[in-house]
Amino acid sequence: MRAQAVMAGLVSAVVGYASSFTVVLAGLRAVGATPGQAASGLLALCCGIGAVALFLGLRYRMPISIAWSTPGAALLVATGPVPGGFPAAVGAFIVCAGLIVLAGLSPWPARAIAAIPRPIAGAMLAGVILSLCTAPVRAIVDIPLLAVPVVLTWAVLQRYLRQWAVPGALAVAVIAIALHGPGTGLSGAALRPAIELTTPTLNPSVVVSIAIPLFLVTMAAQNVPGMAVMATYGYVPPLRPVLVAIGLASAAAAAFGGHAVNLAAITAALTAGPDTHPDPGRRWIATVALGAGQLTLGLGAGLAMALVLLSPPVLVTAVAGLALLPALGSSLAGAVTEPEGRESAVVTFVVTASGMTILGIGAAFWGLVAGALTALLLHKRPPLEQQSSSTAEAKAERPERRMAGMSADRSS
Repeated sequence: MRAQAVMAGLVSAVVGYASSFTVVLAGLRAVGATPGQAASGLLALCCGIGAVALFLGLRYRMPISIAWSTPGAALLVATGPVPGGFPAAVGAFIVCAGLIVLAGLSPWPARAIAAIPRPIAGAMLAGVILSLCTAPVRAIVDIPLLAVPVVLTWAVLQRYLRQWAVPGALAVAVIAIALHGPGTGLSGAALRPAIELTTPTLNPSVVVSIAIPLFLVTMAAQNVPGMAVMATYGYVPPLRPVLVAIGLASAAAAAFGGHAVNLAAITAALTAGPDTHPDPGRRWIATVALGAGQLTLGLGAGLAMALVLLSPPVLVTAVAGLALLPALGSSLAGAVTEPEGRESAVVTFVVTASGMTILGIGAAFWGLVAGALTALLLHKRPPLEQQSSSTAEAKAERPERRMAGMSADRSS
């Protein structure tokens, strides 16, 4: 049975890594990272995930799955180049990590996140990842010989082995790159893992463009759903110490190029579910195996970067888009399910998806602002006459309730 839990943790590590490392590398490269810095960031994230998963699993004896922020990486892709280059982006990563730690030390940041209407939060995430999710279509048009087998593999595995759909598509993409890739293949690539320290700089516009939206997306799309997934299986880990741990890990990873570490939302079910171990008290073993697996996979960051550099950019983005399709579906559903907040959600989605930049601040922040303003504008209050009449009725009811209560007391 222990072997079953270990295998579940290793599978979770492989699925989480293979399904979204292309999104991470694309995001880091989009905000100015060199190939070496992007590979360093990927390795730092793997080390952060591994360290936190091992610590929390052994400390609390719960299957607390840890991952990198895939929606956050998609946010970086949508943001693109920033003033000050990658050092300014790293400064924003550190600010985001500080906000996560603050959320663990004080209850008000978590309350502020909870106060954001769910339709607006879902619409912002959908707008962030929309451009990536359309990449498979563009790839089929631009490079059909490479992209069609990848998409078909994803579709077939999505039908029969859902959790392996994106890793399977990635494997086919690697084969396609090896058969049709330019140059001499991987022989000249730097495959050994390397850590590059990036000295951060603080740019106010970059902090607003990256740090704040990254914090909001990571909390709303990863940490909160991650807690909810574990709760469905009967686990309620202490949120505030968990946030402090992942915030500190994010800060350490940021110095070497990593953007954010957080609770896993999707792969959490692979370690917390009954298939992991029949005894809920022994499923924490899967989290420890997940941590060890991520540390091992981090050693392949150089190889991952080499594969990305050898492949057509649209093919890498297509694999990332396939990985984000479930997130797009769930975020769109959450955005438009409630009729009352639908207009503000649509405004948030349109502004975020536009990719506009104003005052050096990216579209994700402006989408959130536009959605909030729309919600305030369209918030309907009852007319003054109705408010006054309802107030008068409430006041008139109070003596009646007191009299009824006195009568009840006498009768008893």
